Amino acid sequence: MSPDARKRGYTKDFLLAAALVTTGLVISGLSLIELRARDPQQMAQATPPLQSTPGAESKPSAPSEPATTGTRPSSVPPEPARPDDEAQKTGAKPLLPPAPAEKTAPPIQQK
Repeated sequence: MSPDARKRGYTKDFLLAAALVTTGLVISGLSLIELRARDPQQMAQATPPLQSTPGAESKPSAPSEPATTGTRPSSVPPEPARPDDEAQKTGAKPLLPPAPAEKTAPPIQQK
C-alpha cells in the first residue's frame, strides 16, 4: 500500500469518527434542551402513591397459612421408573427410555 493511499485511508477514518462524535454530541445537546424545556413536574413516578382500598378495615390483612406439613402423602405409593419384567408383561410401560449400553474399550495390550 502506497503512503498516499494509506494517508487517504486515515483521513477517511478520521472524518468518519469525527462525524460520529459530532452526531452524538448533537443528539445529546438536543436531549438536554428538551429536558430543560419540559415542566419538571411532568417527570414519571416509578410507583403510584399508596392508597387504601375501600373496606380494607373489615378484610383480613393476610391469608391463613395452608395446612400442609411438607411431607409426601402416604396414600400414593411411589412407582419405579422401570417396572420389573412381570409388570412389563402385563402391559406396564417404562417411564424412562432404556439406558444406553456402556461403552467399553478393548483391553490395553501389554508390551
